[in-house]
Amino acid sequence: MRAEIRLLAALLALLCLTGCAVRQTTEPQEGELLVVGFSQLGSESSWRLANTASMTAALSREKGYELLLENAKQKQDNQLAAVRNFILQGVDLIVIAPVAETGWESVLQEAKEAQIPVIIMDREVAVEDENLYLSSIGSDFLREGERAVEWLSGELERRGRGEDEIRILHLQGTYGATSQLMRTKPIEDVVREKSNWSFAAQFPADYTEAKGYEVVRDYLRVDPDIDVIYSENDNMTFGAMRALDEAGLSYGADGDVILISFDAVRKALQYCLEGRINLCVECNPLHGPRVEELIRQYEEGQSIPKHIYVEELIFTRDDLTQELIDSREY
Repeated sequence: MRAEIRLLAALLALLCLTGCAVRQTTEPQEGELLVVGFSQLGSESSWRLANTASMTAALSREKGYELLLENAKQKQDNQLAAVRNFILQGVDLIVIAPVAETGWESVLQEAKEAQIPVIIMDREVAVEDENLYLSSIGSDFLREGERAVEWLSGELERRGRGEDEIRILHLQGTYGATSQLMRTKPIEDVVREKSNWSFAAQFPADYTEAKGYEVVRDYLRVDPDIDVIYSENDNMTFGAMRALDEAGLSYGADGDVILISFDAVRKALQYCLEGRINLCVECNPLHGPRVEELIRQYEEGQSIPKHIYVEELIFTRDDLTQELIDSREY
């Protein structure tokens, strides 16, 4: 019995020594992989899949990284659990593509106390203390919405419909996400300002093709009198197009319904070139190389900008060629 006790004591002592050794090893050794925990919000769209592929390629083992990827399936609770798990594992850095802007203070404070830097990617977080994260990198979603609304106003003038009653069917993304909030604001502002613009309806469609199809199909069965569909991502637009086809309504460059879509994935640009989508607002998902460069700058002790916005374009049929579309990475 005493022998067993002595063996157990020896094992406990060994574990304690091992634990102390791990805690004391704070600097990575030469050739060691940098461990990055990545909380991806989901896989709900073509854009999101391209974003994940970009991150996976940029933070590969060949480039010196071990990427721990967690898919939150569009649930913030899953993200919070993933980030806390990364903290427990003692990763070197955390990247978060947040489902929603709010609800991050506590877990970011935990990461800060653990001395783990956090990069916010794609969308943003609303926290009082921006020192809780290292930097954010993504699109200027507000400017995307403003450019779409500016184009729509000009297009209606060009068609001689500047003073007509304009009814807009608005497909919104995941409520509370930066992309939803900022793409929604400009169109709501203009509808309030212009007495002849109104919303036929506004529906959350979760950035998915299935939901976009479902809500547009159901709405058109009740009221097919719409002039514009303002869709906050391409996948919802694809669903809306199917619903319009079933309802026998024309759309696009030569149709009655104007289609505005966000993201500008290759399929959407192809439809735009064919005249089926009127305007594609670009939102570049290829953040992997940008995040990797940011990490390298941080590791080298360089000054890191707090917010980084990616330059993006808008496309109509006149701006596109087949060669340009075929050359796109997403």
